[in-house]
Amino acid sequence: MRLEDRMRYHQVPAVSIAVVNNGQLEWARAYGVNLVGSNERTTPDTLFQIASISKAVSAMAALHLVEQGKLQLDGDINKQLKSWQLPDNEFTKAHKVSLRQLLNHSGGVNVHGFHGYAEKQTVPSLLAVLDGEAPANSAPVRVEAIPGTEWRYSGGGYSIIQLLMTEVSKQEFPQLLQDTVFIPLDMRQSRFATRLPDAERSHAAAGHEVNGAAIEGLWHQYPELAAAGMWSTAADLAKIIIEVQKSDAGTSNKILSSQMTKTMLSRDLGETGLGFFVEEKSDGSSFSRTSFSHSGGIEGSRSLLFGYTKTGQGAVVLTNSDNGMTLIEEIFTSIAAEYHWPDFKVTEKSATAPDLVLNQKVAGEYLLLEQPAHVFTEADRLYLQSNLLGSKPLELHPEANASFFLTAPDATVRFETDAENKPTGFSLLKGVNTYKAQRVN
Repeated sequence: MRLEDRMRYHQVPAVSIAVVNNGQLEWARAYGVNLVGSNERTTPDTLFQIASISKAVSAMAALHLVEQGKLQLDGDINKQLKSWQLPDNEFTKAHKVSLRQLLNHSGGVNVHGFHGYAEKQTVPSLLAVLDGEAPANSAPVRVEAIPGTEWRYSGGGYSIIQLLMTEVSKQEFPQLLQDTVFIPLDMRQSRFATRLPDAERSHAAAGHEVNGAAIEGLWHQYPELAAAGMWSTAADLAKIIIEVQKSDAGTSNKILSSQMTKTMLSRDLGETGLGFFVEEKSDGSSFSRTSFSHSGGIEGSRSLLFGYTKTGQGAVVLTNSDNGMTLIEEIFTSIAAEYHWPDFKVTEKSATAPDLVLNQKVAGEYLLLEQPAHVFTEADRLYLQSNLLGSKPLELHPEANASFFLTAPDATVRFETDAENKPTGFSLLKGVNTYKAQRVN
């Protein structure tokens, strides 16, 4: 398949790719245009909003402060905060939230992600975001489960980390990350910014909706910098992959010591270490490696950073569209095939005969990661449409026992029922991650 054809099919105007091999940047290229309908070509230096990959970079900076003795990884986070406190409630009576838990998404903290603010909207302060006060458009950041007992992804937790880092460093967050990460790694095209300065907007990829149109104002603004406010290029982010690999091997300590990097890449609760999603890999022999990754998804942008320890391999793919993730997975499948990775392999599955009764029963409206998901039938086929997966309906191929699989992206959908055999929701299994959806009608 030609990349240009797949970009057109998925309505993704721009893609930026960087591949790491043998511990160094092997190549970086960009394709398409920054804004749909324009002639402004995307280059390897074009800036993209990288969304939640920001969390991994922020985590590295937070752990750097830990190694400097300015932050404590364990213990009550409120004892380190000054201008704001995470309210205690019935969940925190016996167990307090720690920085380690916030980095690992195991502090029981709410607010999965942020919607951002349109170009002409008033942007709230970080304290307003934390308390859910106007003009913030997200809920107050609060503890909703006993800390340390369950994994729940929380952008709200990373906003607490952002406040903590600025207080102990006595620096604004963008400058702190510049000094801690970007300058040591020579990441000249990277910055944290709620709103990109006018002078830099001419070489930034505009965000696009699932229908292919540019979002109003071209970008949303994110005061939740640690969680979602970084701008970068694929080549710059490749330097993050390389530094993590070298630090894990004990050959570099530009940001973290080798021991702290190993701590960062060790799973706690769920599928994350401290900032990255991590998974142990083995080829069946005594050789093993760890994959570390983070994806990103905000209004008009989808991205993925993925690397391996020990093999010096990895890649970054950035897109400027809500439809970008399926295309990203196709690109990673091609990279993995070319460079002989153990992940992102093409798999073959067998579909069973359609069950029309089951199809009708599970069809309906769901909420997946707080976003609408529509399951519907056409003839004897079942489809899922969610903007989290792209604008186009995706066919659900039947396997067995209310389990279906998708082909692009490669994922499994398992419908769940109550005691009366009525559908209550489904689980979307994608890679090592499981995402829950609830039925709403």
